[in-house]
Amino acid sequence: MANSPQAKKRARQNERRFAVNKARRSRIRTYLRKVEEAIASGDQSAATEALRAAQPELMRGVSKGVFHKNTAARKMSRLSSRVKTLAE
Repeated sequence: MANSPQAKKRARQNERRFAVNKARRSRIRTYLRKVEEAIASGDQSAATEALRAAQPELMRGVSKGVFHKNTAARKMSRLSSRVKTLAE
């Protein structure tokens, strides 16, 4: 348990940051799930729209420090290639 006032404050800040990051991560996962569902349904236009909506959310997560840059790039690359194959 934190004893010094500074350690107590850091514990409070950590809880708050954890809650914010958790909400942000959940929001991004929802966007990614919508892309997955659109791909699974086989609807290319819906998948493209969902991917277009998910991209800025994912990049926002990178800028806020929730995801690593390469992780976001990898996810976007894999999703976009799967959406692209729907057109064929």
